[in-house]
This record gives sequence, C-alpha cells and structure tokens, in this order.
Amino acid sequence: MSDKKTVKVTLVKSLIGRIESHRACARGLGLKKLNQTVEVLDTPENRGMINKISFLVKCEG
Repeated sequence: MSDKKTVKVTLVKSLIGRIESHRACARGLGLKKLNQTVEVLDTPENRGMINKISFLVKCEG
C-alpha cells in the first residue's frame, strides 16, 4: 500500500441528522466516530465519496 497514493480523511462534523446517503459515504470511507482519521486509497470512487461529504470531513494529502 505504500507505493499507491493515499488520502487522510478526518470526520470533523457529526453525522447526526444527516441524510442516509451521507452517512453511507462516511461508513464507506471507514469513518465511524467524530475526529476519527482514516487513510484511504486515492481512487475516483473514494474521491467521489469525499466530495459528496466535503462539508463533514477534512482531507489531507
């Protein structure tokens, strides 16, 4: 996994009261708790999920 590009994603806003598709995107990225950071591969699928919930997450790299 070290030779592939990755992106660090942190959940900075709560999922409470969000629509189900936004919750599903967060779960798909592996985000469960507030301020949790995960490292995901930089693929078009993951970029799309990050873009959809961009107001809930902080992205690095």
